[in-house]
Amino acid sequence: MTKRPSLEELVISEGLLSEEELGKARAYGQGRGLQLEKAISALQLASEKDVYKLLAQAAGMRFVDLEKSKPPASMLERIPLEQIEQNGALPVAEKAGALWVAIDDPLKTYVADNLGFVAGCEVRCVLAGPKALKRQLRRVLGDSSTDTKKSRGAVPAGAASDDPDAPIIRLVERTIAEAVLSRASDIHIEPFEGRIRVRNRIDGVLREKAVLDDALHGALISRLKIMASLDIAEKRKPQDGRIEMRVDDRAIDIRTSLLPSNHGESVVMRLLDKEKNLLSLEALGFAGEDRARFDNLIKRPNGIVLVTGPTGSGKTTTLYAALSQLNRPDTKIITAEDPVEFNIPGINQCQVKSRIGLSFAKILRAMLRQAPNIILVGEIRDKEAAEIAIQAALTGHLVFSTLHTNDAPSAITRLSDMGIKPFLVSAAIQAVMAQRLVRVLCQECKQEYQPGQTEARALGLEMSRLDGVSLYQARGCDACEQSGYRGRLGVFELMVMDAQLREMTFKGEPLRVMREYARNSAGMRTLAEDGVRKVLDGLISVDELLRVTAAV
Repeated sequence: MTKRPSLEELVISEGLLSEEELGKARAYGQGRGLQLEKAISALQLASEKDVYKLLAQAAGMRFVDLEKSKPPASMLERIPLEQIEQNGALPVAEKAGALWVAIDDPLKTYVADNLGFVAGCEVRCVLAGPKALKRQLRRVLGDSSTDTKKSRGAVPAGAASDDPDAPIIRLVERTIAEAVLSRASDIHIEPFEGRIRVRNRIDGVLREKAVLDDALHGALISRLKIMASLDIAEKRKPQDGRIEMRVDDRAIDIRTSLLPSNHGESVVMRLLDKEKNLLSLEALGFAGEDRARFDNLIKRPNGIVLVTGPTGSGKTTTLYAALSQLNRPDTKIITAEDPVEFNIPGINQCQVKSRIGLSFAKILRAMLRQAPNIILVGEIRDKEAAEIAIQAALTGHLVFSTLHTNDAPSAITRLSDMGIKPFLVSAAIQAVMAQRLVRVLCQECKQEYQPGQTEARALGLEMSRLDGVSLYQARGCDACEQSGYRGRLGVFELMVMDAQLREMTFKGEPLRVMREYARNSAGMRTLAEDGVRKVLDGLISVDELLRVTAAV
């Protein structure tokens, strides 16, 4: 039997790509976990149609150009619309008693078995381009209407169809897509009397994006519950679920939380881009002397390194950056996370599952039998997890974890408050780093100005220190959606445990005394001091620094 050529061989032999372009696509795909055909399309090295024609040939399948051929209505009657949507397969032709359906991945031929039972006949698969298939599916699922559907819910103004379900589907997809493209981390859907407010959290700040008619609330919540596999009938209790979807050819994981409120259920969706590159420590704004000290810390063979801060301060991102730096073939790294936010090749990542009793503590115990070099505990939440983490650190493992405290020295007293004996804390902790995320000034529109006495007082500097120095403030332009800011970076406070700090921890010295020593004698630069450096570098504004660090 003659072996079929691979897609790589075909794109060269057919002249679709040069060797250099193929290498570029291959490297792009490997770095992002993308298949070659998707990498070629993402880089726009060739049209989707040309790429998928060759992919069909490599897979021994037929190709269908959905831009030219639309499915007859009689084909759509063979399979329920719910099954078409669920399987992502579109009936396109019927020949010799077999129904042909279009799919966008040669590995999805299993849908032929799924749909064969429903259609009551043999089902075969042809290959189509993903974008073309998605457009046709939207058209088919959006244009279909029945008298039963017409009687449910309300249609938003300007909807092109009389079917209320189709506009709701489009509304949800558009809301999520716009949030992803605008770099939002969360979507908040909040019902009030007479309206529904939709807000996106961008660079840590909520921005109102839409106000919807409250008549849409029931259909909108039901759609989100279906997508997140939640109980549609349950409206009295909080529910948590997960939605997986693709936006702009990127895999997006959406953690969905529903909370009953006075005017109906409120929804918060946390957006996690699985294909987004992990940030480096440099990109997080970690530089200078603190960066060198941190690099030395994470190379130690054992002990605990804690990262502290409130929810949403980038603690997990910092730990991922550290693990990526330590991820080598000769090092075994295991993580316990809730949830696993990003997949890192080469690292064993475990998901906490509270419903079946798989807690941080249970995973930690099992980890120690796996002989790891480095352990990441997503969060130390209780005494049991803290004790096992300390045991691991004292038996030759390097442990990374997070705590919720306002500054670095407070982490020591927090562990003591949990019931951990001071001598164990003193022996196990290598360092604690507190952090916050601050918004970076938009480089397109930031406005230069000369600082005065007000800025000097706010920054805790003598006026002479600002002589000849230019600062910058937010202005606003189209690139930053008139906010004046685009992107975020961290401000850090690194406290490395020395002999004196260990002695103070052992003796249970007051937090104030430990903080003063760490700052004056142990080289700790506070969050505000690190922020001042970034203000003087022109990265952030004085107002932004005060917003984030004033309460610390």
